[in-house]
Amino acid sequence: MEAQPKPIRPSGVVAAGFGVGQVVAFASSFYLMGVLGDAIARDLSVSVGFVFVLVSAQLAVPAFIAPAVARRIDRRGGKAVLVASHLAFAAALIVIGFAQDAVGLAIGMAALGFGMALGLSPTPFAILVALYGEAARRPITGVALIGGLGSTLGWPLTGWMADHWGWRGACFAWAGVQMAMLPFSAWVCPRTPGHGPHASASKPDVAWDRAMVQLAVLFACAWFVSTCMSAHLPRLLAAFGLPMRAAAAAAGFVGIAAVTVRFLEFTVHRGLPPLATTRVATLMHPLGAAILALFGAPAAVALALGQGAGNGMLAVAKGVLPLSLYGPRDYAYRSAILGRPALFAQIFGPAVYAAALERSAGVALLTSSGLCLVMFAMTFGLSVRRPSPQEQVIA
Repeated sequence: MEAQPKPIRPSGVVAAGFGVGQVVAFASSFYLMGVLGDAIARDLSVSVGFVFVLVSAQLAVPAFIAPAVARRIDRRGGKAVLVASHLAFAAALIVIGFAQDAVGLAIGMAALGFGMALGLSPTPFAILVALYGEAARRPITGVALIGGLGSTLGWPLTGWMADHWGWRGACFAWAGVQMAMLPFSAWVCPRTPGHGPHASASKPDVAWDRAMVQLAVLFACAWFVSTCMSAHLPRLLAAFGLPMRAAAAAAGFVGIAAVTVRFLEFTVHRGLPPLATTRVATLMHPLGAAILALFGAPAAVALALGQGAGNGMLAVAKGVLPLSLYGPRDYAYRSAILGRPALFAQIFGPAVYAAALERSAGVALLTSSGLCLVMFAMTFGLSVRRPSPQEQVIA
């Protein structure tokens, strides 16, 4: 095992810097069209449905290119990839801001997907593993904790920008923020040597064993449910009898719960086995669903809290479990191929769940809860790796 590079800056500074970068990255990509989609559709004379088809296409871009990006990170380090992501995001946002028709919008959205492949959480997670090895769990949790504010801060900020400058101005403003983040990321991110150019001719030796399949199923189900809830939770709660405004307010507890559990994992729960916390996380949504089914609309917040808590812990597990089971070697590539089914699940999730919700709220709730129980089953039979003393790195 190669010695881990000694970080120049404290791990807390690096994790906090990466977390701020993730807030900006998610706010200006993943959550952008949730605020601007209607206005863009109206001004470009396209349907709202078409805009969200492009959102699905945007999500497909990382699914196809993430493994190649990950191989690059494993070979040569992730700093250049993270810095380049700001350029990619800014360019994409400028293209969207100047779009005059559906073609221009489609090009901008595809470019935004390329930026997501470079700059969303797998890249900072891989850098942290390169820096801290087996001790990366806490900084990964810190990044997830701060990055979880992407929707909480991103939606109102984008809305404020759109109110004052229009949707084009909001895109240009986020492009400016991305360019401002570039020198900050270059400063906060230490250079992390990879495995070297000798590994560039072939793919890493990552076998699809039983544990890999289980993790892939677990994360695919988790991201399917998460995307469905992001798109449909207020509608699902309204189907149980809440007025839409109250349903939207109850759904807002998802973000509060997610940030809270990540904070607890960063502080008091940091010594718990990651496999155990993942197992608990898979049961949070079904628990909230059971309470909602039993007590109806007055218990709507229970589902939001369960979904938020479970998703908050699973976002950390996505970064930590591959490290715990397989160690830091080829971490970025392994994480990328494990996450590929999840990326495809995100694309189709909202449409599939909409069909289930049209049948009945109960069918929709059983669908998402059943997938969570599949996730629970996937946590059994996994064996956490015990690192050698030489691999232990104190962050």
